[in-house]
Amino acid sequence: MPISLYDAVVPSNLQILGAVDKLLDKAEAFCTAHGRAESDLIDARLAPDMLPFGYQVKSCAAHSAGAVSAVEAGLFEPDLKPWPTDFAGLHAAIQGAIAELSAMDAAEFEALGENDTLFAFGEMKLPFTGANFLLSFAQPNFYFHATTAYAILRAQGVKVGKSDFMGMPRIKR
Repeated sequence: MPISLYDAVVPSNLQILGAVDKLLDKAEAFCTAHGRAESDLIDARLAPDMLPFGYQVKSCAAHSAGAVSAVEAGLFEPDLKPWPTDFAGLHAAIQGAIAELSAMDAAEFEALGENDTLFAFGEMKLPFTGANFLLSFAQPNFYFHATTAYAILRAQGVKVGKSDFMGMPRIKR
């Protein structure tokens, strides 16, 4: 059975976005339990030259629902606006992405596969089909940022494990 573009993108994005939302809950609980400010985790980085946790979470939304919107519009430009500086704002970004993806019609999503989609960042311009943009650019970025957000929390001492990253697998029912 061939897999559709929708099946290759949307359910997995929803699974990991749900997990990231729960990671935010754990991060918030950690701050409360340890008397730490939200900014301690939101501004935490794995390395000095990497962007912080807040950016990683924001980028999960940008490379999931934001990427689909970009394919619909034919243009993806990195969002350089500041990321939310509190857990409520980060939750809102993730929950907004979940709502957008949950509302996607599978048949309409399939039609996006052939859309011309341009990635533009300054002078760099990369042309894609919608499918190639989603599968070879947005999806790897999405997983990179979700993994990095998870790793930052681990490095800060938040008790999270592999199942916290994976979220709820789509098991046979």
